[in-house]
Amino acid sequence: MRFIEVKGRVSSATVITVTRNEILYSLNKPEDFILALVEFDDDRHQVHYIHRPFQREPDFGVTSVNYSFGELLARASRPS
Repeated sequence: MRFIEVKGRVSSATVITVTRNEILYSLNKPEDFILALVEFDDDRHQVHYIHRPFQREPDFGVTSVNYSFGELLARASRPS
């Protein structure tokens, strides 16, 4: 079973917000977690996958983290 977290943004967006629980799940089940970014531009969209998107737990008390949309896209690949 896989867990795919989908985040959609317009192409000009600068950040993606990810919750603490989403990050923790990805770290606990790295082989089963995929972060899917859906990039929208007018009437088209592109889907990008990131396997093992997060490197460490957020600090205690953090509820969500903002990530650079562009940097995440640079690490992403097309779904296969």
